[in-house]
Amino acid sequence: MKYYVGVDLGTSSLKLILCDSDGKVINTVTNEYSVSYPHSGWSEQLAEDWWSALCDGLPKLLKGVAAEDVAGLGVAGQMHGLVILDDADNIIRPVILWNDGRTFKETDYLNDIIGKDKLSKYTANIAFAGFTAPKIMWVKNNEPDNFSKISKIMLPKDYINYMLTGVHACDYSDASGMLLLDVQNKCWSKEMLDICGVTESQMPKLFESYEVIGSVKADVAAKLGLSPETVVVAGAGDNAAAAIGTATTGEGRCNISLGTSGTIFISSDKFGVDENNALHSFCHADGGYHLMGCILSAASCHNWLCDKVLCNKEYTALEKEIDVDLLGKNELYFLPYLMGERSPLNDTDATGMFIGLRPDTTRAQMLLSVLEGVSFAIRDNLEVARSLGIDVKASCLCGGGAKSPLWRKILANVLNVELNIPVAEEGPGFGSVILAMVGAGAFDDVKQGADTLVKTKDVVKPDETLSALYEERYNKFKKIYPAVKGLYKEIKE
Repeated sequence: MKYYVGVDLGTSSLKLILCDSDGKVINTVTNEYSVSYPHSGWSEQLAEDWWSALCDGLPKLLKGVAAEDVAGLGVAGQMHGLVILDDADNIIRPVILWNDGRTFKETDYLNDIIGKDKLSKYTANIAFAGFTAPKIMWVKNNEPDNFSKISKIMLPKDYINYMLTGVHACDYSDASGMLLLDVQNKCWSKEMLDICGVTESQMPKLFESYEVIGSVKADVAAKLGLSPETVVVAGAGDNAAAAIGTATTGEGRCNISLGTSGTIFISSDKFGVDENNALHSFCHADGGYHLMGCILSAASCHNWLCDKVLCNKEYTALEKEIDVDLLGKNELYFLPYLMGERSPLNDTDATGMFIGLRPDTTRAQMLLSVLEGVSFAIRDNLEVARSLGIDVKASCLCGGGAKSPLWRKILANVLNVELNIPVAEEGPGFGSVILAMVGAGAFDDVKQGADTLVKTKDVVKPDETLSALYEERYNKFKKIYPAVKGLYKEIKE
């Protein structure tokens, strides 16, 4: 029996999953680490913490498994984070994360001075504050000494792969979110590299997500319980990996993820661009392409309310306080823009907001409004897809928020689509396992692997009456942001 390791390098933790040749989950290990918020709107992390989490977790994951039986390893990672190394492979500064909003000036420069039309021509996308290119420009503008030291530029999961193999590599799906990749032609954009003041020699070599970039270095293998024969594939951005883990491959399939952030992911065999660039146009881990909308705060809104405001981490008990008769009738609304917002608003100044608070408002109503607000924000992105003629009648659902039966029900009715819940809940990690299996030769391609291994355990169908109630509430929700948008900059100043 051969075994395969999937790594999900998330914002709050590193999750490891071990599967056998049948795709059965044998073991999982999770190691948490912290996020630093040194200034308002900033979000940073230490890459060393990721590697420490892996070094601690892998031997525990592989306990009782012979090293020579571990055939392949794949890593999925939080996207967009800027990892920079000097010529001695030392990390130059803490990683600027995907949900960091400090690059608003650089983002405005790219969109307004370079121009959205040129950016879309070069990369198929426009600038968002979370993307990597504006981060590089911020370092150049604000930390010139650090910028001058840069020898290697990489994304979070690429750092793990580099430590494992010594190969400076990146896959197309993750590279798509840097605003440095010519997505249609799958190569680095010379124009964007020039704009950022970096060279192709500083950039990683590009691979398809399922391609083998190398094997584990002998000293690292001995330390972690792996074999020097264990192959490492390029891996994928977390959303593309999650899509693989839910069999969202090929033409016209959809996956929604309720993780720290929230995404709606629509796969395609063909390259395509939303002419308004409200949705991202990226490469997919199956070798094709996808359109994706991303909201910056999803399950993190739920955790914020429960942990920081209600000071209660009994999530299941809190949800049980919500009367199901209140669904679709809650008079409280919540804007889930705790870290600003990406798709489709592209507004770093946006903040979270409750509207409709009264003296008799309960914490159950507040929690419900958060679950609904995130669902409405995902609906905003679905409406963009629908405006492009994409008819989404069903979607897979994964991520930590997907474990809540209540949230599943709310989301299915807000979107008015059928939600399929996979057996394996480790979306990005399981997707990484499938990529590793393809790289190790267990399957001919990603679609074959995903269709073979991904199983559905539950289907949540929308209720006609409840969907109608949520349709009315969504039509009110979508008027709130335009009404307050002008206040955000004024409040910030």
